[in-house]
Formats: sequence, structure tokens, C-alpha cells
Amino acid sequence: MFHFWQLILGTVIGLLPIINPIAVAPAFLALTEGDPDGYRRELARRSCVYMVAILVSFLIGGTFIMTFFGISIPGVRIAGGLLVVGIGMGMLSGRDEGGSGLQRRPEAPRRDIAFSPLAMPTLSGPGSIAVTIGFTSLARDWLDYIAIMLGIVVVALANYIVLSLSTRVVRVIGQTGMRALTRIMGFLIVCIGIQFIVNGLIAFATDPDLLRAIRDGLHP
Repeated sequence: MFHFWQLILGTVIGLLPIINPIAVAPAFLALTEGDPDGYRRELARRSCVYMVAILVSFLIGGTFIMTFFGISIPGVRIAGGLLVVGIGMGMLSGRDEGGSGLQRRPEAPRRDIAFSPLAMPTLSGPGSIAVTIGFTSLARDWLDYIAIMLGIVVVALANYIVLSLSTRVVRVIGQTGMRALTRIMGFLIVCIGIQFIVNGLIAFATDPDLLRAIRDGLHP
């Protein structure tokens, strides 16, 4: 049972800094400028539902996809780590990429942005998908998959709350606070990405087949 709660907490800690709903809030406000609060909440709700569906699909089908393309778990960890590090570096340098994935541009009122660009690629972009697939290596049985799904749902609820209250959040934090928070999140994301790379390299270095091939090469 301890492993069950560990997976839930790990999923939340792994996904929340990458999705970073607080950094998405200003862009969400810009895209829904002129829309009533009720419609904004509806968009936030549907985008979070779409996010859960996308990430759960990759969680369940991730192993099949990797098997089909011959991709190993360490390879996914390293590739996902490189991608996550790139996202974090972009947030640290102040570039608008990865974390929010949205450009502040005028949009026609009542445009349905729930699936794109909110759910994909903002809330469930390449970084969060890579992290979700990486968690499949920690799942031993169906109960572990349920724990990861619950973690995804918790993250979705946090996103919904922040986006629903985005007007107040941005007003309270302010632009300076938003920039500072984005850089703090960026640093955490870089740390998570580097740890993914380290775990992948360790898995490669301790792979029995690789060690056997090296031993056979040294002693033909």
C-alpha cells in the first residue's frame, strides 16, 4: 500500500511542474478575453478532462508503442529527460515554450480551445507524455496503474482550480511574481529531467545483456 501512495505522490510531483498551470493562467486569460467566467470554467473543465484522457491513453498504450518500435525504458527515460531539460531551460531563460505552450494572441470570442491548444499540447504536451510513459517502468501490476491514473486526476483537478481562478491568481501574484515562479518551476523541471537521464544511463550500464556483450567482447 505504501508503494501505491508513493506512485500517486510521484506522479503529481513529476507532472505538476511540467504542466505548470500557474504559468498557463495568463495565456488562458488572453485566449478567453471577453468571455464570461462561466464559459471560462467550462473550457477549463473540458481541457482537464481531455488532458486525463490523453495521458491515460499513453500510460496504458505506452508499453505497446515502445514494444512496436523497439524502444527500451532506459531510452525513453533518457529521451524524455533531454526533452524535459530543454523545457526547463526555456523557462529559466524566459522563453515561452514547453511550460505554457501558448502564445498570447488575440482570438475570436467563444472559440473552442479546450482540446487545442489547451489540452494538447499545453497540458499534455511532449514533456508530460514522456514523464507518464516513464512511470510505466515503476508499475508492477494493475493497482500501480490505478495509482498513476489517480495522480494524473489529482494534477487535472489542480489545473482546473488554477485555471478557474486564473483572474484572481494573476492579479494576486502579479507579472513579477509570475516570472519568478516560472523560473523556479523551470529549475525543478531541469532537475527532474537530469534525474531521468541519470536513471536511464544507470539502467543501460547495469543491463545484463549489455554487460554480457561487453564481457564477451573483452574475452572472445
